Amino acid sequence: MMASPITAASTTPLATLRVALIGLGAIGRVLASELHAIGETAPRSPGGAPPVALVGVLVRSPPPPGALPPGVPAVSCLADLLALRPHVVVEAAGHAAVAAHGAACLAAGCDLLLASVGALADAALLQSLDDAARTHGRQVLLPAGALAGLDWLVAAQAAGLQRVAYRGRKPPAAWAGTAAEAVLSLDAVHTPQTFFRGTAREAARLYPKNANVAATLALATLGLDAVTVELIADPQAGGNVHELEAEGVAGRLSLQVANAAMPANPRSSLITPFSLLRSIMARCAGVVA
Repeated sequence: MMASPITAASTTPLATLRVALIGLGAIGRVLASELHAIGETAPRSPGGAPPVALVGVLVRSPPPPGALPPGVPAVSCLADLLALRPHVVVEAAGHAAVAAHGAACLAAGCDLLLASVGALADAALLQSLDDAARTHGRQVLLPAGALAGLDWLVAAQAAGLQRVAYRGRKPPAAWAGTAAEAVLSLDAVHTPQTFFRGTAREAARLYPKNANVAATLALATLGLDAVTVELIADPQAGGNVHELEAEGVAGRLSLQVANAAMPANPRSSLITPFSLLRSIMARCAGVVA
């Protein structure tokens, strides 16, 4: 079984899936734009309802003109967001937002889709969200994000997984403003430099904006204290590179994914908001891959 009971799963399709966002940074803006486009152009139900609707966004300060699609309100407190009656709340605002708002979203009857999965390295927070999800009959959803192969790994975990290792390579500039600066002079890195070796829990705590994928991998497999992680500043990395190795009863996995970075946030991969979008759209689809 999975290391955490918090998993992705399907739900009963709705006439229109009502989605709310927490955060309007680089990931949130892509999601807002894509959800609006789907709501405008996707085939509608026999009753004329769109498959999905973005109903509101929680922000700390008013967004600049044009940052949100027409008619989508920006609100400054969670109660106002929940008053818009979303079915799914998508967190795209960082670890603190998961801790501040996650349990309340579940208690309000919403499923919670997390971008900042690394927040669950806090064992107390993980337990509180699990308790809230079970109490209120909702789910905390963990998208694959920038990872590939997660479906195989989850199945291999059920069969008997014995070892999982993750290496994350990013250009030195992508590690700016992180704990890596205490280990390396990033401007002087000319060859690949490994600056962190430890567990997925340690990586998620020390590098909250860079190591969410390690937390997702660990929660889906052997657990946050059993999956090993290396983080590397690599001037030759062509974007954000994720390398996975795993072995168990079902076989062995070795893969590398070289993700293009988001122009507005090089710490995140361009694929990440589209992984979140896939999780959202799976909840209002009749056939789900």
